[in-house]
Amino acid sequence: MMFDRELVLKLAEKYESFYLYDGRIILDSIASLGESFEGVRFLYSAKANPHPSVLRCIFDEGFGLDAASMGEVSMGVQFGLAPENIYYSAPGKSMSDIAAALEKCVIIADSAAELERIQYLASRHDVKAEVGVRINPDFTFDGEGGISCKFGIDEDEALKKLSEWDKLQNLHICGIHVHSRSQELCTQRLCDYYGRMFELAVRCQKALGRELHFVNMGSGIGIPYAETDSAVDLKRLGEHMTALCEKYTDKLPKAKIFIETGRFASGKAGVYVTHVNDVKTSFGKKYAILANTLNGFVRPSIAQMVERAPEAAPCEPLYTGSSAFGFVPLTDETETEVVTVCGNLCTGADVIAQDTELPKLKTGDVFVITNAGSYAAVLTPMQFASLTPPVQIFADPDGRLTVL
Repeated sequence: MMFDRELVLKLAEKYESFYLYDGRIILDSIASLGESFEGVRFLYSAKANPHPSVLRCIFDEGFGLDAASMGEVSMGVQFGLAPENIYYSAPGKSMSDIAAALEKCVIIADSAAELERIQYLASRHDVKAEVGVRINPDFTFDGEGGISCKFGIDEDEALKKLSEWDKLQNLHICGIHVHSRSQELCTQRLCDYYGRMFELAVRCQKALGRELHFVNMGSGIGIPYAETDSAVDLKRLGEHMTALCEKYTDKLPKAKIFIETGRFASGKAGVYVTHVNDVKTSFGKKYAILANTLNGFVRPSIAQMVERAPEAAPCEPLYTGSSAFGFVPLTDETETEVVTVCGNLCTGADVIAQDTELPKLKTGDVFVITNAGSYAAVLTPMQFASLTPPVQIFADPDGRLTVL
């Protein structure tokens, strides 16, 4: 990815470790979605990166909010989003979560028991709750049969009971939500998935007995992490979605179509920057010790652990794949060497690259890690060892900096 080298070096004089998010790249990513899709609305998954300036940048472009907690619902409220633009989807919502969410958002029920809890609390508060139902469909992202999952209500159960649930006095079931996969780079697979989702929506609408107001397709559109990754063909995907919207206009006349996006909006817009604190050799092997790696940006360390033990069954967003992060030492050194890059924690797990070839490193060098705009700071155990955590800096399109 591109980043402002001079700005990074200037900030590195003040901060030992930091994230830098570029608002221009976020806006470019959003623009590419808008240019490719017609008749589709987008929700930003705040769990990817909830930095307030990142949220403001995205919400100002008309995105709604996919909230994974009551705390994220509150973020949407603070930014002035209307309840119909906040969709609260998470398994295992507590009674206090549900009570606080009433009338602030559309609550996506994750189970039949949760629908009953929403009804109970809505009745006690004398309100009619706007509710969606998360479906665990009878198909996967690859088109195979349904699988057991902790998320949502199995399609068969939902089709049998939607009309019954809709009779609950304090509920208004207005839509469905499915989220089957993140970080998909195969355009055809996404096209096929969207087609199956429209068919599911028609089945659910028929079972409900009245028109759906929204269909949330979930996420899925990935970004290229490794140099060998190919980007999704957004133009082709958008044209396919437009054709599906036209095809199903008469069958789903009132349904708004949502696609969630977290990493697509912000993932390529961030870098993580730290310093080389030490360089040493042990039994002929060279090590570079960085500040704040596992406890600053954990995902490269997780990638190393997974690649040493692939039977660990890695999954998003903790692990994307090998070579998901670029390592860019900001040095004029032209000589290279094979080095293992570690962090300064007292654990052998604090490794981000094993025996990799990089420009020859020295103490004090600034070290940049790419693809740090989403699922980065939010996943990292920054309290580990009580070291000073990295700051997060947002550079808006006019060059103003906001430090968190």
